[in-house]
Amino acid sequence: MTYTSGSERPGTAADPRYNTDLDKPQGLQSGRHIPNPDYPHLGFNPAPGSTDTVRELHKKLANCAKVLEESHGLVTKLMDGSYWKGDAAVAFREELDGGTLPLNLKNAAHSIRKAARQLDRWEGELDDFQRRAQRLEKDAKDAQAVLDAAKGRASKAENAPDLDKKGARHDEAQKTLTHANTAVEEAQAELDKIIGKAKSLAEEHEQKARYRAGKISDATTKLAPHEPGAWDKFTDWLGDNLPDILSACAAVLGVIALLGLTAIAPWALFLAAGLLSATALGLRLSDPEVRASLGDGFSKGELDLDFWSNALGVAGDFLGMVPALGVVLKGAFKAPQLMRAGGEALTLPQKIAAFGTSIKTEATAAEGALSMLAHPKVFGGRLAPLVEKIDGPATIAGAGTALYGVAGTVAESLDNDSAKAITSGLDGPRTLGVDLPAAIGTLHFLMFGARAAS
Repeated sequence: MTYTSGSERPGTAADPRYNTDLDKPQGLQSGRHIPNPDYPHLGFNPAPGSTDTVRELHKKLANCAKVLEESHGLVTKLMDGSYWKGDAAVAFREELDGGTLPLNLKNAAHSIRKAARQLDRWEGELDDFQRRAQRLEKDAKDAQAVLDAAKGRASKAENAPDLDKKGARHDEAQKTLTHANTAVEEAQAELDKIIGKAKSLAEEHEQKARYRAGKISDATTKLAPHEPGAWDKFTDWLGDNLPDILSACAAVLGVIALLGLTAIAPWALFLAAGLLSATALGLRLSDPEVRASLGDGFSKGELDLDFWSNALGVAGDFLGMVPALGVVLKGAFKAPQLMRAGGEALTLPQKIAAFGTSIKTEATAAEGALSMLAHPKVFGGRLAPLVEKIDGPATIAGAGTALYGVAGTVAESLDNDSAKAITSGLDGPRTLGVDLPAAIGTLHFLMFGARAAS
């Protein structure tokens, strides 16, 4: 029986009665005739999709979210009475008073922004899947060429006239045929192995696509007129602002250690703050919006408030992480000495304890390291009294601006361009003038020891 169109062929999406492999990845379903001109040797498309289409859709959704956010801001200004006055303004506010328009605009903008973020991530993932698929296609092409050559040699050996003869010439021809057939089997196994990798890639592509689709679907739960519950609001707020929250916690730990507000050893707070800063840094740099803001600032000169806020956030987290990372690395290098000093019969818990002791020792020593500006060899140490006076207030000020930034994510009245400009104006000089020299001083101490810092 022949079929003249895809709609008539059993196993197509149009004839689900015959489609028995719907649980397979898209590229492996018999009913999905996804074009695969770029994968003729694999025989299927392991990573279907168009990055251009995804990129365009992300751009449209991001622009839509921006318009909704601007509309929400405009309606908010109109409602508070400071932006528009007169009888028409009064009538407008009376019409909207008690309504859900501002909330719906805010929720819709948030949902679409979340969906756009997921599309942006999927674009990068899809691009990676397709690059891996193209490499496998190239490998399959090479393997197919080897297989074709091996089959040619096997066919020639199979038709060799000496096979019909007796004696040494027959044995030699038979040996050649055996080797040729073995080469065919090995070449076929190599091709099958590559195709198996492509199938695994198709499975991975399908799982990630379903995951991103689920995230996009979840984003629509905030679309107007649905209002999220308290738990959803909290988890969304936590997910959207986790880097700032972790940075603020690290800054607060610094203040606690400075003022001695807890019985916990300062060195432990020092390491905990470094760990929080490292986590915050990783989260910031993994955010496509942060990377885009920094990239536009450096490459296109778009030095707006978002750029400075992101740049200072990344710089602050990096400087907060570096000293603690140095302590851990130096402690790890010195730990084997403690283990050898304890003898060869150390148990695993004793080895772990020795490692912890080594890190504790280095952290305790580095805790009081001098800022590089206070070093005797820098301006003759004349800045040491100044550094001593501003170190405490600067630490408290940093914690204050960090907490204010987190508070701004909760209270809209605190989240405005003027507040961002003020906090950036405070954080910039503090980061460059206090945090950077302090981080350099700590690393210098860890590298060269107390003698070099004295």
